[in-house]
Amino acid sequence: MLFQTIPVLRIFDVEKAKAFYLDFLGMKMDWEHRFGADYPVYMQVSRGELVFHLSEHSGDGTPGTKLFVNTADLDGVYQDIMSKGYRYCRPEISVAPWDSRVFEVVDPFSNRILFSEG
Repeated sequence: MLFQTIPVLRIFDVEKAKAFYLDFLGMKMDWEHRFGADYPVYMQVSRGELVFHLSEHSGDGTPGTKLFVNTADLDGVYQDIMSKGYRYCRPEISVAPWDSRVFEVVDPFSNRILFSEG
């Protein structure tokens, strides 16, 4: 039996979300849905097996959510992200209290993604 968890993150501005998730984190847009021209967006972005749903819908997700993402290539992910020159977030690799190397990024809506080596 296969299970996949896909978190739903609340966003408030599609262009800022795309600048962060697509341009900075290097994710790709899988699909985008709106019920009509002037409705909130609900979209899926991914990078390999890492998948997020981003929603402008009221009640979907809570701003300030923290996600924990394990990666076997922390240095590679870090170098790729930092090469983008995103001016609003410049994380540094540190050692967490549980002795794992980590870095954290914060999106424009206060959602935090902690990348951990492991």
